[in-house]
Amino acid sequence: MNQRRIAILLLCGGALLFFPGRLFILVLEISDLNADRLVACARMRPGEEFTLSYIHSVNRRPVFDTLRAERDHLVIVRSRFDSFGAGMPEQTTKEGKFRIAADGWLEWTVNRPLPEITVRVGRMADHKLHLKGKEIRLSDLAEPGTPLRMSMQRIRFFSYIKNRWML
Repeated sequence: MNQRRIAILLLCGGALLFFPGRLFILVLEISDLNADRLVACARMRPGEEFTLSYIHSVNRRPVFDTLRAERDHLVIVRSRFDSFGAGMPEQTTKEGKFRIAADGWLEWTVNRPLPEITVRVGRMADHKLHLKGKEIRLSDLAEPGTPLRMSMQRIRFFSYIKNRWML
């Protein structure tokens, strides 16, 4: 091995030893607000989307909320549902645009930024996260009735890989 390669390897190895706690990544954190503890974490990239689905409490029909990760907040992009119900939008307003999609589903586009989203795990709602090709039931993360907070955070890379709460 030539001297240049050895020098590069030593430099990279030294940097890893000196900076291990300073390497940060962007993650979606899901925290149990009752227990004040982290229950799940998923590495995200700015602009990456995921879906929160649930059964509407009144009309008992599925709703799919698309969310987008940004560096320091979440954005509610749109909601898709197949029938009207209490609290569901019926027309375009200043808050968002309503349309009927080509597949017949109703779509409400809002692009609303929020610092965090809190979801109370439902007994009947069957909340699920659809994230990176996986489906995660919120009831697998916490008991029904538990408030779970979703927020974007920067954490140390080594904290992320050493813990068991990765999604």
